[in-house]
Amino acid sequence: MRTPLGLWAGFVLAFATLSYTLRFSEGKPPKDVLYRWSTFEGSLIQFAVIAAIVYGIAGLGRRGQLLALRRPTSWGQAVAIGIGIGFLMLVLALTLGPLLNPGREQGVTPDVWRPNHAAEYVANGIVIAVVAPIVEELTFRGLGYSLLVRFGRWTAIILVGVAFGLAHGLVQAFPFLAVFGAALAYLRSRVDSVYPGMIVHGTFNAVALAVAVSGKPQQENILRACAAVWSALSPF
Repeated sequence: MRTPLGLWAGFVLAFATLSYTLRFSEGKPPKDVLYRWSTFEGSLIQFAVIAAIVYGIAGLGRRGQLLALRRPTSWGQAVAIGIGIGFLMLVLALTLGPLLNPGREQGVTPDVWRPNHAAEYVANGIVIAVVAPIVEELTFRGLGYSLLVRFGRWTAIILVGVAFGLAHGLVQAFPFLAVFGAALAYLRSRVDSVYPGMIVHGTFNAVALAVAVSGKPQQENILRACAAVWSALSPF
């Protein structure tokens, strides 16, 4: 009999395999990918499919409980941990970012601002900063963590981080993605909710979008390193 854990693991494995296959066969996406309406449409379809699959798997158990759609036990603790995650990723950005160049591997965020494509950029930004964090948190920190926590809290945190990293189909950016995914899983484990993780995740993605077109990554080393890491955390 198929269990929710088996279905979730199979889905993540299949998605990771597809992501790596596309990455190695097609390479990096074009730099203007976020200036296209086709990206917006395709992304919405992709996340809708993922959400439907996750919703269906969660339905094999207690959906609300598995997805952790409930009020956090402490918003204060959630804020403190969220700030800690920010500092952790900043340290990784400054130490490993220049060596691994995760943003260059991802190749999603543009180098310059194009005012004539502002509408497309904003639309894609909404997907990246709102839709993606919601769906990905439900997938990994919601359903994934709930199914894996039976093996132990830290085992679940680490496995969720690894799964999150693999799902993006990147090599150089994998350490950043795995750490970020595990940190969000730790947040979820401490406050028993996916909502704070959605906020932290969305904030990181929004920062990547803002920094990418600010022009400062080329002039300031700190912003350049952070932008590279944050862009690697985007969902494409």
